Amino acid sequence: MTPLKVSRDQVLSFRRRVGGLDERLPKGRRSLRQAAWAGLQDSMPRAALLSIHARVDGAVPTIWHQPPLVQVWGPRFSAYVVAQQDVAMFTVARLPEEGPRRRRAEETADRLQALLGAESMTYSDAGKALGVSPNSLRYAALTGRVLIHWDGARRPTVRMVPPPDIEPEKARKEMARRFLRVFGPSTAPSFAGWAGITVAVARATFESLNSIPVRTPLGDAWLLARDEETLRSPTQEPAPARLLPSGDAYYLLQGADRELLVPDAARRDMLWTPRVWPGAILKGGEIVGTWRRSKANVSLTSWRRLNRADRDVIGAEAESLPLPDVDDGISVVWGV
Repeated sequence: MTPLKVSRDQVLSFRRRVGGLDERLPKGRRSLRQAAWAGLQDSMPRAALLSIHARVDGAVPTIWHQPPLVQVWGPRFSAYVVAQQDVAMFTVARLPEEGPRRRRAEETADRLQALLGAESMTYSDAGKALGVSPNSLRYAALTGRVLIHWDGARRPTVRMVPPPDIEPEKARKEMARRFLRVFGPSTAPSFAGWAGITVAVARATFESLNSIPVRTPLGDAWLLARDEETLRSPTQEPAPARLLPSGDAYYLLQGADRELLVPDAARRDMLWTPRVWPGAILKGGEIVGTWRRSKANVSLTSWRRLNRADRDVIGAEAESLPLPDVDDGISVVWGV
């Protein structure tokens, strides 16, 4: 089958459109699930909240833990906010079919269940009670039986839920579909890196999907067949401005995948830093700078000269962030 050849603009427009970044989704549970279709990384305090705000109308400080959303240790054991009915796609999907990794996950979950019952406990206290490192409890997440709650100020709590009624292979196929929906067109190695699974397993999963070959500026990739029409359709008018938090799905990329989003290598080093990533300023469909915050103080840094109107639009977006415990408003400062 001859690959569909697409441009950089087509790829980025597709990702913004399916990600709700060109136009915010209407307020409601369905929109929250759509915003979390590939999970919302929440490793930085309230990153998921700000990712929701970038995609859904009417976000309030508590929306990240309102139904249908819950928290799990998701891909690569990072904290994620996902829809409750989708927990398996971010947990069981990563559970091996057999072997020591699976046994460790199931045994850890069994021990946690015996300890917690229907109660919750901080993961540090749970680890101490079981005589293990608290971080080792993350392995139990692969069973889909562990939910967490982390508000960024205290240690996360853990609680047990019934296991999802789905086999790992089926959950992994749905996880791959979601990956291609949000990050597509893409490749099996990129899926493996994002999900924290082996490339061999990722390739086998990709082969089971109804997908089409696509040739991007980075090379050959795959796209869900059902998304071909959306990818081919005319690009939409991008949103005036969005502030994406550290770890947001739009730029949660590794290796060569970053080159398409930010062609300038020097700019890539400013966005994907060795330690905690800054947020990304999305203006007119392009990342034009970075931002950071400390409580109610938001610092913006542009990569190019912006006119007054552009700065006002970006500043207004910063002032609209639904940050908790901000009684006197948000202070916006432009850096050099």
